[in-house]
Order: sequence, then C-alpha cells, then structure tokens
Amino acid sequence: MKRTLVSLGLCLAFSGAGAQQVWKCEVAGKVNFSDKPCPQAGNPVPERSLRPNVAEALRPEAVQTALGRPAAAGGASSPQGTPAAAPSANRCPSEAEIRSMETRANSTSLGDAERQFMQDEVRRARQCRAGQGSYTEADWDISREAQAAQSQLGDRARADARVRAESVHSAADALEGDRIARRRIEEERQRRAQQLQAQRAQAGQAGQAGQAAQGPQNAASTPLR
Repeated sequence: MKRTLVSLGLCLAFSGAGAQQVWKCEVAGKVNFSDKPCPQAGNPVPERSLRPNVAEALRPEAVQTALGRPAAAGGASSPQGTPAAAPSANRCPSEAEIRSMETRANSTSLGDAERQFMQDEVRRARQCRAGQGSYTEADWDISREAQAAQSQLGDRARADARVRAESVHSAADALEGDRIARRRIEEERQRRAQQLQAQRAQAGQAGQAGQAAQGPQNAASTPLR
C-alpha cells in the first residue's frame, strides 16, 4: 500500500505533460476531476493549477510519511532521508586571548623570529574574527602549542612548532597560505645571498693569507748585491 501511494504520486508528477485536459465536475454537491467533459455543469482546469498539488504530494515529508518513516524536522534531507549537516562555524580565539597573545608578542625575552611569529599569530587571529579562513578549535590548539614553544630553549623545537602552526594556517586560510609561501621564498633567497657573501668573504681572506705567506719567502730569496 505504501509503495502504491508513492507510485501514484510519481505517476501524477510525470503524467502532467501528456494529459490533454482535466475537467472539474460538480455532481450531487461533490467535486470530481475527470479527463472527459462533465455530463452537466463543469469547468476545465488549467494544467498549471494542478502542478502545485502534485508537487505538494511529492514533498519529501509526504513521501517519507507514505513509507512509514518519520520526516526530518526542519531543513532539507539527504538522499538517505537524514538531515543535511549544517556547515560548521569558523572558530576563532576570543578577544581576551588575543590581548594575551599581544602581550607575549611584545616580550623582550623573545628573539626576532619568535617575536615575528607571535605577532603573525595575533594578526591571523584577528583575521579569523573578521571572517577570513575556515578554522576549527583543533587548529588553534596547534597554534597555542606553537606559541608556548617559542619560550623553549631549543632553536629546532621553536622552528618546528612554527612550521606546524603555519601549515595549519595555510590549510585553513588560502590568503594567509599565499602570504606564508611568499615569505618563505623571500627568506630562502636572503639565506642563499648571505651564504654566497660569506663564501666570497672566506675566499678573500684565504687569498690575503696566501699573499702574506708568500711575501717573506720572496724577500728571503732575493740575492744581496
């Protein structure tokens, strides 16, 4: 019986295109619909006026009721009849936490790289509160761990924590990810330039040392007149 009801609704939905005319007839005080003219008084019903009734019969709630399943409360349903999941909200640090981050970012005990990272985290948190990016609470937990690591003694531990946090920001915020990538490219360019300059300085020092070593030898080999 349930399948029959659903099939009937589907048939009504798809048979509208092929129907020639539907007549609304009133017989003995009762209203009937027929595909033939009424034997007495009656009016043809335009096809357009029937479509809302068919659509109403095929609403997900009506179909679920015909199948004996509870209709989903509020909102659209997925193809399996379960409510569609609502998009999660962007999670961001509170204003109080951001003020605390600003205080730590201005600490004189931090090095240049650590202070810059803390200031970047403040900016990223404010961008999040302005609606930029798509963060979860777990993302900010990684950021908090990286912030705490900036006061540790090991340079490698601080640098690794910064890389982990920046990877989270790159995944959650495309604009910030582009900024991080461009900054790393510039840092790598500067690092190579410094290495090249240091190599040239070492080569120059080695040349000067070689000339200094050759000077006394030349003087000793010069014959006296």
